[in-house]
Amino acid sequence: MDATDSAALSPVAPAIDAGPARPAADHPYNRLCARLSKACLVLAVLGLGGIILSVQAQVIGRYVFNDTPTWTEALALQLVLYVTAFGVAVGVRDAGHIGLESLVTLLPDRWRLRVEVLIHALVGLFGGILVHSSWLWTRLKWGELDPMLGMPVGIDYLSLVIAGTLVVMFSIEHILALLRGEDIVPAWH
Repeated sequence: MDATDSAALSPVAPAIDAGPARPAADHPYNRLCARLSKACLVLAVLGLGGIILSVQAQVIGRYVFNDTPTWTEALALQLVLYVTAFGVAVGVRDAGHIGLESLVTLLPDRWRLRVEVLIHALVGLFGGILVHSSWLWTRLKWGELDPMLGMPVGIDYLSLVIAGTLVVMFSIEHILALLRGEDIVPAWH
């Protein structure tokens, strides 16, 4: 079986040859972003474990001891916010967000680079807006206490500040790599 046969059998065969592979970006900023992304993955997995344990504690409390702990649901919801925030950030760095790559690949190289930079700039702008607005809410709600956890309600919005900051950082990383003609290696590789 030759290369053309395997491409025809592949469920996701590329429609257009992407050309030669670009070298992997390996600068101090890329290494910092890779470490942050990997840390986000680890924290997201730990958060998922925490969600499972929290829900288990709620189920056991309710059906075994007939006394549901009040904090379990609030903790699970809190962890969902942070797992989602970390997942969004890693998705931006690893280019796992929604994109119209098939349209971009049809463009000439000169325009493809411009459009890719524009896309990452817009994603970074979104991250910046997210940081600004969620920081306002964090400060506004910090004085209110969550009755179930006894923690400030502003902690809910702090997850969005973290996610937005990472989205901005990872978007800048992508733009720099594009301008240098390099690729970003996903953190989980």
